[in-house]
Amino acid sequence: MRLTIRDIRKMKTGNQPIVMLTAYDATSARICEAADIPMLLIGDSMGMVIQGHDSTIPVTMEQIVYHCQIVSRVTSRPLLVGDLPFMSYHVSDEQALQNAARLVQEGRVECVKLEGGESVAPTIQKIVESGIPVMGHIGLTPQGVNQFGGFRVQGRKLESARKLLQDAYAVEKAGAFAMVVELVPSKLAKFITERVSIPTIGIGAGIGCDGQVQVFHDILGIFDDFKPRHAKRYAEVGDMMRNAVEDYKNEVLEETFPAEENSFDIDESVIEALEQEDEQLRENS
Repeated sequence: MRLTIRDIRKMKTGNQPIVMLTAYDATSARICEAADIPMLLIGDSMGMVIQGHDSTIPVTMEQIVYHCQIVSRVTSRPLLVGDLPFMSYHVSDEQALQNAARLVQEGRVECVKLEGGESVAPTIQKIVESGIPVMGHIGLTPQGVNQFGGFRVQGRKLESARKLLQDAYAVEKAGAFAMVVELVPSKLAKFITERVSIPTIGIGAGIGCDGQVQVFHDILGIFDDFKPRHAKRYAEVGDMMRNAVEDYKNEVLEETFPAEENSFDIDESVIEALEQEDEQLRENS
């Protein structure tokens, strides 16, 4: 049985750290479920780590829906959160509701995530009132990377810190069940966490949040184009994969693969019969 937003909320009240990872395909989703990760984000970060873009902006609704379907198909326990991509909830409340509904109905996730604070609070409220749980996202919001002038820490000055706190209160009041806090000084993230009733999920926001989220490819060392400071590599799977591919290439060139144990036998009489029939078969073909 899948975890619910109530289970996630209980983790905060019970002082149990919340673990969240991204998952985009059957392989990553199965690995995360096997590790008993309680919450998976089918994130628009796929634009960078899967599609090869330099930001999340090019990701479309169709792509998010497709990857949500994959992750939901192969998992049974984690709470699934689908990202609403760039400009999929800004035009109107109707657009936001339609796209949130697509992630739930077609993508088969339980919740949606959207970026922004006070400016999107009315949209969060509309989606929640429709019966769809929402996870907020404040601090550095990757869909606004062009506005921020890059992936920069947010809230270091009093004015911007005050704005982040107001954003957190607005997201909470609008009915979000949790919020991601990204690239925010650790003391500020802790300050916010202690003052809101909903779980905060940090990424680059220090240890004071209620939980942490990381990109699957970052913690495994698969993605090399960009190495964020906030990510820790728990393995160098990318190096292992490259070495394995090179070993395969070399064995094919050296004609040591496939070996006998990678091949299949046939009765020699079949080959002998084919040799006798070869000329006739060639003429008839």
